[in-house]
Amino acid sequence: MALPSLDSSLQGIPKNVLAVSMETKYQCQQCHQVLRKPVQAQCGHRFCVHCFKLLTSSGPKPCEACQQEEIYEEPQSILNSNEAFPDNAAGREIASLPAKCFNGGCSWTGCIKEYEAQHEGKCEHEHVPCEACQVLILRSEKERHNERECEERTLNCKYCKVSFNFKQIKAHDEICQKFPMQCKDCGKKKIPREKFLDHSRSCAKSKTACPFSEVGCKAVIDNGKHSDHEQTNVMEHMRLILATSMVRLQRPEAPGLGEWQEDSGIGLYRAPEEGATASAATVGGGTAASGQTSGLDHKVTVLENIVCVLNREVERSSLTLEAFSRQHRLDQEKIENLSNKVRQLERTLTMRDLQLAETDQTLRELQFCTFDGVFVWKIADFSRRRQDAVAGRTPAMFSPAFYSSKYGYKMCLRLYLNGDGTGRGTHLSLFFVVMRGKCDALLKWPFSQKVTLMLLDQNNREHIIDAFRPDVSSTSFQRPISEMNIASGCPLFCPLAKLTGKSSYLRDDTIFIKAIVDLTGL
Repeated sequence: MALPSLDSSLQGIPKNVLAVSMETKYQCQQCHQVLRKPVQAQCGHRFCVHCFKLLTSSGPKPCEACQQEEIYEEPQSILNSNEAFPDNAAGREIASLPAKCFNGGCSWTGCIKEYEAQHEGKCEHEHVPCEACQVLILRSEKERHNERECEERTLNCKYCKVSFNFKQIKAHDEICQKFPMQCKDCGKKKIPREKFLDHSRSCAKSKTACPFSEVGCKAVIDNGKHSDHEQTNVMEHMRLILATSMVRLQRPEAPGLGEWQEDSGIGLYRAPEEGATASAATVGGGTAASGQTSGLDHKVTVLENIVCVLNREVERSSLTLEAFSRQHRLDQEKIENLSNKVRQLERTLTMRDLQLAETDQTLRELQFCTFDGVFVWKIADFSRRRQDAVAGRTPAMFSPAFYSSKYGYKMCLRLYLNGDGTGRGTHLSLFFVVMRGKCDALLKWPFSQKVTLMLLDQNNREHIIDAFRPDVSSTSFQRPISEMNIASGCPLFCPLAKLTGKSSYLRDDTIFIKAIVDLTGL
């Protein structure tokens, strides 16, 4: 019977997976591990299907286990894939054996079947070789190792996107054309290497020698200040040019054969034949006047050349000055435009600040606002506020606004913590204020509703109460024409003595004042 094709490319299960002692019948005769997908040969010995296929891959072979047991029989002890069969009974027994993970730090337990299906090859505590560098690492750290630690990992340059081996990272950074560099002169960062040379030439703070260094100027200046240097040192440069030219004029007029002769700042080579001819002509002419005339002509020519050079320098300076003037005008226009934009933005920000302040005020009002004519005012930090009132820094306090209804009268309270008028220094003075509201045109005027003012006893025993009906002839209760009317109320509302010691009206440095507007008839 031919051995059925089994999908397994693994040897036996390691012995130390078993949570119990392994019986011999569960051991592969080839790899000596726990049988994985066991097959039984004709001789009765069991093998892993993978091990058996390896043994018989080149044809039938003698069974070494039979030979070791000295029961070798020629026909029965020959391993032949056509005579072996899957040992399902042994496979079921092995699958039910208790198992545990042998990797250090792993607490997994189960059976062999669960180990093969769920845990084998997946344990986070298992040491596995890195595919690139072959270093053993924990499976849980494999991803981090591949990304950060592996010496053989491949990286992409974040600047030029070229791929290279990790070991070559320093060598690549030295040649990468996109690698960011920093100019040591101006401090500018992130300059690509391919553009660094151009930047060095144009950098305003990079220093180079003056163009007139050839005639003796020793200045070393910033690139951006060359024009300023040339303009401020025109006379010095001209003096250096003149001095250099005069030195050249004072050199012998008949140099040796084959020497360089400098004339008008231009190097000319005179051949030996020309030198000999010139000497012969001078001797032949023989007159001192001719030699002097020739020398004067030569000096005139040199001076003319110097004047031409100076003229070109003056012309170039004039052009540079004109260019700077145009640039200055353009810069002034830009500055003016930017100033206008800044002023416009400042106006916009001021308007936004006003809008935010109004919105903030509205939110504060809505936070404490009531619409039923009843308002409780909590005044914390009483001691400090009273000291401010005694010192005159903040003699009066206004409460948040409250309403008789959503579209009704708008009102607030005014409190003097050190008293006002006849109550100054001896009493709390509490006043009722009618404020201008959005719906005043729809309301009945003058305001005539009964008002009750209370200082609440925080033990809920004896509140201090004062009530009054508005004097309809008083301007305090007419329709407001300003933000709020004149306050009206009780200058002798509560003696200050009642707020000293262990007062039930003052607890935790806080008092509560309540106002009730009678809504009858509205």
